[in-house]
Formats: sequence, structure tokens, C-alpha cells
Amino acid sequence: MSDVPVPPDRAAEFIERGRQAAAREDWKAAVTAWIAGSNAGSVESANLVLTGIAPLKALADAGDIDAQALVAGALLDFVDDSALPMVLAYATAAARVGHPAAQRTLGFMYRTGRGVQADTFQAEALFTAAAKAGDAYAAFNLAGMHINGDVRVKNHDECLRLLRQAVEGGVTQAAAVLGDRLAAIDEDTEALSWYLHAAERGHAGAMYAAACWYRDGLGAAPDPVQAVRWFLAMLDRGNGDGIHEAIQLVKHGMTEEQIRSAGELADRSAEAEMLITMARERGW
Repeated sequence: MSDVPVPPDRAAEFIERGRQAAAREDWKAAVTAWIAGSNAGSVESANLVLTGIAPLKALADAGDIDAQALVAGALLDFVDDSALPMVLAYATAAARVGHPAAQRTLGFMYRTGRGVQADTFQAEALFTAAAKAGDAYAAFNLAGMHINGDVRVKNHDECLRLLRQAVEGGVTQAAAVLGDRLAAIDEDTEALSWYLHAAERGHAGAMYAAACWYRDGLGAAPDPVQAVRWFLAMLDRGNGDGIHEAIQLVKHGMTEEQIRSAGELADRSAEAEMLITMARERGW
């Protein structure tokens, strides 16, 4: 249901924003902020979401459509399957009057068979309605159905359009997937641009793709500095899969100046100096 994690250093900001909203009893704003904090990897923020569910349910039970949609999503993502009947009730009520987020939640339930009998046609219809209303995550989910062939009529151009809509709506993962889809049809220059879009927003897979493409000269001229930059940047996401590749680039003739430039671009100067030391010691 959620996008790839937002930068971890924003978790505290979202927690505080939620606390301030809760203090003025704006539970919709509070839970929305805490969900964002949870997406940033904060367990504290996830626990705070749970504290906001009861007051949010009270609003939903009083007929607040936005609260119905929000509590449905929160229950689905943060509570175990015992809450699924409640999720279905709230999501159905809000979706019936055209709330895009509720339509997306209900579509996700039909897509995955959580709490309902799986029904891809119903999921497609709900995601389509929500996407048409501007819901970026619904557009991303619908694009995924096109990719997997789970729609009535699979359409490559429509898939790309939906992915672009999702990217414009802030779904970082959609940019990485868009890069993959364009790469599959040899639109390498544009594919690289979308990998970079996602990489700059913290998507580790896109960082790795961008690094490999700069290394191999796909979508742009070979650029070992940019390649090592993105291999090192993956460390910010707790992913060291690019270190071996960075070492191989250094081993095959990067200058110390180039290595330092890559480290500065990645904000990983210490690691760049380690690569330089390794190159000196081993005579590369």
C-alpha cells in the first residue's frame, strides 16, 4: 500500500507533526503524519498510528468520509487480519461515495484477496476510478496489473502513462519501475533519467541501476565517477551491494581525483578515501 521509505531523517519531523495535530485533536492529520513517519522506518511512529485509530474510528462512525478512508488504510496496514471486516466496512462506505483512497484500499483487498474473494476485474475497476480521481498510488497499482497481465486489456502505453502519473504524484518506486519498462524497449536515455529520479529520492534499486548504466555506458556516455557515486550512495539505504562494483571500477584505472569526486557527490568521502588507500596498497 505504501511507497518506498521516505528519508529516515524525516521520521522525527513526522512524529512531532503528528503529536502537534493530536494535541489539537486533529486526528486525521495526526495519523497521516505518523503513517509517513512509519514509512520512514520509525517503529515509534507506527505505534503512534495505533493510538490514533480509536479517535479516528469515532470520526468515521460519525460519518466523516475522509476518516473512514484513512482508518480503513491504517487498519489494513497496521493491524492484523482480525481487523479485515472493519477495513472492508469502512473502505466500502467511503468508496461508495467516490473517495479515491478508499477505492484504492478496497481495490487492494480485491487484488490480493485480503478480507474478500480475490477479484481482479473489481480491483481494476476500483484502481481505475481512484487513478482517474488523481490517486497516485492507485495509478501505480493499476500499472502493476498491466505489467502482470491482470487487466481486461493489457496496454503498454497505458501502463507508461499510469507510471508517469504515479511519479508525478510522488510515488518514488514508480520512477524505478518506469525506468525498467523503458529499458525493456531500449529507450535507454529516458530510462536512465527515471532511474536517477528514483535514486535521488533514496531508492536503492534505482541507485544500483543508475550506477551500472553509468559504468556500462547505457543511456549516457560511460562515467565512472557517477557510477561509483551511486554505488557508494547505496550505503545510505543500508545496502552494500555496490561496494564490490565500486572496487572493480577503482581497480581498472580511476584516478584519485575521480574517486574523491565520486565520494563527495555521494557524501561518502570516508569510503572514497578507503578506496584510494586500497588502490595504493595494492598497486592498482
